[in-house]
Amino acid sequence: MSERLPRIVLVRHGETEWSATGRHTSLTDVALTERGEADARRLAAGLQGREFALVLTSPLLRARRTCELAGFGDAAVVDPDLVEFRYGAYEGLTTAEIRRRRPGWDVFRDGCPEGDSPQDVAARTDRVVGRLREAGGDVLVFAHGHILRGLAVRWVGLEIHAASRLALTTASVSILSFDHDCGEPNIRVWNDEDFRGSPP
Repeated sequence: MSERLPRIVLVRHGETEWSATGRHTSLTDVALTERGEADARRLAAGLQGREFALVLTSPLLRARRTCELAGFGDAAVVDPDLVEFRYGAYEGLTTAEIRRRRPGWDVFRDGCPEGDSPQDVAARTDRVVGRLREAGGDVLVFAHGHILRGLAVRWVGLEIHAASRLALTTASVSILSFDHDCGEPNIRVWNDEDFRGSPP
C-alpha cells in the first residue's frame, strides 16, 4: 500500500454580518454572527481526532475565532500572509457596487485601488505554499474566501486569476493534496459546506 500523502485542510471562517450581505471584508475586523459561531463549532466534530503537523490562522478575528471554536486555538500559529485580499477603497462594498464604479471588475485580475494587486496576493500565497510543503505532514489553515481561493490555485501551479473561477462559502472545508500516481499537487475536495467527517 502506498504511503499516504499530506493533506492541506483549508477552512473559511464562519459567517459575519458583512459576509452575509456580500460586503468585501479585509482588515475591518468584524466578529462572527451567532450562525457563524455555530458553524465553527460544527466543524470541530469533523476535525476532531485528526493530527496536524501545523495549524495556521489569519490574524483577523473572524478566522481566529473560527479556529478557536473548531478546537485548534491553542495549537494555531498566526500567519500574516493569510490576511484577506486587501480591498483598499473597495472595503465594505459589494461586487455590484464596485462594478457600478468599474464595470466588469474582477478582483483577481484588476486588484483594488489603495489595496492589493493580484501580484501582491500571488506573492503572499506563494510564501504560504512554501510553508505548507515544508510542514512534514497534514496542515490545517483558517482564513478567508479570496486568499484561500488564491492559495488553492497557486498550490496547483495556476496563475492567480484562475481563482476567479472558484467559489468558497463561509464555514466550508477544502482539501489540497498530491496525486498518488505522479506526486503533482491537486485539489482533492473543494467547498464542502456540510463537512462532518475526517478529511478523506
